[in-house]
Amino acid sequence: MPAEENILVVPRPVFDRLGAFEGLRLEPERYMAAFLDPANNLFLPRSAAEQDPTHKQLIPYSVIRHGDRVLCYTRGKSGGEARLHAKMSIGIGGHINDGDTHAAHFDEAAYFRAVERELHEELEITGGYRQRIAALLNDDSNEVGRVHLGVVHLIEVDSPEIRPREDAIRDIEFLTASELAPRRERLESWSQICLGGLEQLLGS
Repeated sequence: MPAEENILVVPRPVFDRLGAFEGLRLEPERYMAAFLDPANNLFLPRSAAEQDPTHKQLIPYSVIRHGDRVLCYTRGKSGGEARLHAKMSIGIGGHINDGDTHAAHFDEAAYFRAVERELHEELEITGGYRQRIAALLNDDSNEVGRVHLGVVHLIEVDSPEIRPREDAIRDIEFLTASELAPRRERLESWSQICLGGLEQLLGS
């Protein structure tokens, strides 16, 4: 039996002390400086973290933009989070595990290496791109959201020629906000929140 994955978390009191919120927070710098201070993060076994609301799993959630359109896809059954299967999404991301670092804790350089790893594991991107952290995302209204905290990265690509590397990513297309709006109910909750603030995200 393979060893259980250990994933990056921050204690909920750290989040609360910085200012807990619901939805999007478009000023992520202060939070990320604290979260990526090695004194404020640790790795927990995934099975424990998924049931532990006293910690927040830090999840990079990359919104990929080409012009005024963002990448949208449907989550396949091979994805790691069973509760999200068949949902549509505008975010690419996943857990950060202890394979992304060689220390007990995690710093900024290790975090960005992990984001790059995740992006290239899931997608084949043709051409150049630029990325930045645009927002944080929190949704304590459901059992998935209570144990996760999204870090919304905005990835601006030079070409829309993007192909999936995993079966968990299906039916890729680039859509405008107005084209996404009629599909809102099919989107996973984090993507619904991003859609609601898409104009601010893209212009932030």
